[in-house]
Amino acid sequence: MANKKEKKIKIDIILPNFNSSDSIKETVKSIIDQTFKNWKLIIVDDCSDKKTKTILKKFSKNKKIKIFWLKRNKGAGYCRNYAIKKSKSPYLAFIDSDDIWKKDKLETQLRFMENNNYLFTYTNYETFGKKIRFITPAKEYDFKKFINDTSICTSTMIVKRNILKNIEFTNSEICEDYFFKCKILKICNAYCLDDFLTKYRIRKNSLQSSSLKNFYWIWKINKEYNKLNFFENFFSLFFISINSLKKYGLKNF
Repeated sequence: MANKKEKKIKIDIILPNFNSSDSIKETVKSIIDQTFKNWKLIIVDDCSDKKTKTILKKFSKNKKIKIFWLKRNKGAGYCRNYAIKKSKSPYLAFIDSDDIWKKDKLETQLRFMENNNYLFTYTNYETFGKKIRFITPAKEYDFKKFINDTSICTSTMIVKRNILKNIEFTNSEICEDYFFKCKILKICNAYCLDDFLTKYRIRKNSLQSSSLKNFYWIWKINKEYNKLNFFENFFSLFFISINSLKKYGLKNF
């Protein structure tokens, strides 16, 4: 970063990990290669297999990387919440164990936040793997807009930690990040940096690749956590499905 103020900025990166031996090396390398260097990476390993742990142990030698090893599988939501509690920096970024950042991701996005005094930002992203798409979310989200269009990709997010307080990820099977974003968006709006700085992997057999399962959990979270009534929930899922079709096409349906 250019000036002294920017050089003093610190950010913690939250990475939940489970059996990612085929991708974790590339993901962590994309963090290490960032042009912005004042970061710390917190990995919470969710009781992975031996092959994955062997790869992670090589990264544990890096002083900027802290790995916590869970003895039982707890799920991505638990891992993210655990990492947030272990973090100290004023900014928090999130990345999944199979996604990749462009090398100027942190530098560009942190400058965007500092220059505009934003508390919550995200970026455009490119999908790869099962599908190749270039996703351009809305330029700004509040809670009402987000429950109809969930286009904020978690691996593109940076938030100011002082707005989180008691906000946590749910311990649902999937969509654990949905309510987390909803809670933040009840406090402040989120703003998009119009640049493709993240590559989001779509796997053929991943939990997230099943739209029906996604909709079930969003319905459940909307009902139990967001306290939406039946009609609000119905229209939430209706518009989410329309926007999902626009983003990814018909193959998941």
